[in-house]
Amino acid sequence: MTPDQISGFFDFGESFVEGTIAAALVVLWVLVLGLHIGRPYMVQSTEKFTLRLGADLWWIIYVGLRDIFVVQVFLGSFIFFYPDVVSGMDLPITGSLAAVCAFAVMLIKLTTRNDGDRDWFRWQALLLGLGALLYLGPYIIGVQATLLTGERIDVIMPVLVTSRNTDLALPLCYLSAAAVGVMGIAAVIYNLRQAAVRRPKAA
Repeated sequence: MTPDQISGFFDFGESFVEGTIAAALVVLWVLVLGLHIGRPYMVQSTEKFTLRLGADLWWIIYVGLRDIFVVQVFLGSFIFFYPDVVSGMDLPITGSLAAVCAFAVMLIKLTTRNDGDRDWFRWQALLLGLGALLYLGPYIIGVQATLLTGERIDVIMPVLVTSRNTDLALPLCYLSAAAVGVMGIAAVIYNLRQAAVRRPKAA
């Protein structure tokens, strides 16, 4: 194989992986939002178990899957923090803002009582709903419309796709990365403080 063929092969592989992640995030966002909204049903389902062990296992599995999917959404959204990917791929233009919403939910889960605080749980649901809207809207209307033609599509689609609107996509990329960085620093500080509080005092 020639150097050009090898370079083209790796470029194709990179584009394939990034496109697959972008498509998988559609399913992950729907799952995360559905699992959080379905919490009342899950709570009612625990009352149907005759054994406490079964109810506990059901609840542990539900909470574990729900939170793992949130982490997966954020990890998959890391592609929106790479300027070269954002400018070179057809991605939803507000995908980086959706990633910020996912990380904000993770921060809330870390610093609050999670399900034990109704108000903060509502904030989680609102942030996930906003994140899903910011991702699914531009993906369906913009990215999936790249193969269509028409006067209205030709006007709307470029605005919603990162590679067609880099003047907006790149600033959002940098802004979102900064927001996640600030929240990450807050999470580290919180963990350090919690470790200091729980450290047993020397006799």
